Amino acid sequence: MSTRERVRTLVDAPIFQHVIIAVILINAATLGCETAPALVATYGWLLHAVDRTALAMFALELVARCYGYGWRFFRDPWNCFDAIVVGIALPPTTGAFGVLRALRILRTLRLISVIPSMRRVVSALLAAVPGMASIGALLVLILYVGAVIATKLFSTIAPEYFGDFGNSLFTLFQVMTGEAWSEVARAVMAEEPLAWIFFIGYIAITTFTVLNLFIAVAVSAMESQVSRERESGGDDGENVRQLLAEIRELRAEVRNLRVGEPVRHA
Repeated sequence: MSTRERVRTLVDAPIFQHVIIAVILINAATLGCETAPALVATYGWLLHAVDRTALAMFALELVARCYGYGWRFFRDPWNCFDAIVVGIALPPTTGAFGVLRALRILRTLRLISVIPSMRRVVSALLAAVPGMASIGALLVLILYVGAVIATKLFSTIAPEYFGDFGNSLFTLFQVMTGEAWSEVARAVMAEEPLAWIFFIGYIAITTFTVLNLFIAVAVSAMESQVSRERESGGDDGENVRQLLAEIRELRAEVRNLRVGEPVRHA
């Protein structure tokens, strides 16, 4: 087995992945502790040392993975995601790069790439983006129509909510989320009792119908993702990696047998 194959086997080993997960969690905890002035004043040196150590381990892991896989490293979007997240923390966090200090917490997002179940969820959500875009366009259209109607009907009754098109858009978005919508509705209904028809109809269309379509598309995409993974031979890549390792061992044994086979003369 070549050095590159040994490195690839090491970085793909389950225990190695568990170590990386532990480092990510510890680093996330230290970054959270840095938001407490009392802890920084007392243990600032320790928190900084843990942060630098975690960053060094992440960088070494990426270098090892890049060496083990070669150019194939960049074919995996998750590897590129890890490289970007870790690379953000490499420049100095002083001067013009001071804003990068707050972005160090993005390293916690590496949990998505190292935990198969999280990767599955994110992949399913990305696969559902086209369907969600269509539903989002429908929602924007409904908001636009509703804002125009509400502005024309209620601008004089409740100008603080529907005084102009911008206020109407914000108010209807608030109503769609269910935040204090009854207060808005009752303020309008105090002057226009039949206004409940508009609000009930709007909530039924947006909250109970359109928003549930988002959930339906996301669930459908996740089910499709799980089905594809099961058809390909497993819920994660562990079985595939074990199978490839066994194939490599068998090929090595075949090569050894061929080399050691005596030459037969006719």
